[in-house]
Amino acid sequence: MSVPFLVECKNVNTFFGLHHVLKDVSLTIRPGETVGLVGESGSGKTTIGRAILGIGPVNSGQILFEGKDIAGRAPRERKGSAASIQAVFQDPYSSLNPSMTIEDILIEPVVARGLATRADAIAKVRKLLDQVALPADAAQRYPREFSGGQRQRVAIARALALSPRLIVCDEPVSALDLSTQSRVLDLFIDIQERTGVAYLFVSHDLSVVRHISHRVAVMRSGEIVEFGECDKVTSDPSHDYTRRLLLAAPVADPIRQAERRVAFQALGKET
Repeated sequence: MSVPFLVECKNVNTFFGLHHVLKDVSLTIRPGETVGLVGESGSGKTTIGRAILGIGPVNSGQILFEGKDIAGRAPRERKGSAASIQAVFQDPYSSLNPSMTIEDILIEPVVARGLATRADAIAKVRKLLDQVALPADAAQRYPREFSGGQRQRVAIARALALSPRLIVCDEPVSALDLSTQSRVLDLFIDIQERTGVAYLFVSHDLSVVRHISHRVAVMRSGEIVEFGECDKVTSDPSHDYTRRLLLAAPVADPIRQAERRVAFQALGKET
């Protein structure tokens, strides 16, 4: 029997000391779907992403991956599911080992898990680079030789090396300029269409989340206050906090921006 959800978080709670960081968080991700997770800094977005990855604590609740509870288990304790969940983090400058060539960066996770010999892994590097629109000669270069957007493409290729079913993307474009952001977002979409990988796409920027997501969850102070289809959440939100995020998002038209500023101030007076 097929499992309807790839990931299902059920009433997840996390404490850092006495601080209740995640409060009964429930969230689902379907196979091949992008769920955007949006909220301001400190809302708990990264914490739930790390819990799904197995690098953050879970004090209670369940995280089901393909129907199996992986909550609180480190990647090495997850057997078959560890390789199926990968990550792309915010900073493309610190997430890549500067002393390794791109080839070594891409083959390391495959060889370390014993999934292929070094020779077989090297043979797949060209395909990985092609998937993220980097030239074949990039394999022998070092991270310092690339721009921020190119480094993030390498990080995406590294995540793809293990053929994951889910990639947790934690603010993957926030360190990039706007034009590069757009190209990297389009790359994420293209990869999903070709491979069927699912994304949990964490961002503080609702305009970015709206561009890439099928469904959107809005977090505030450790709780999900709204979760639904992207078009519905971003065009007709049910929660005041979501409305605030939408009104605070910048737009290119200065007249519309001024109108939204007035609406935002009016919303603040109502609460």
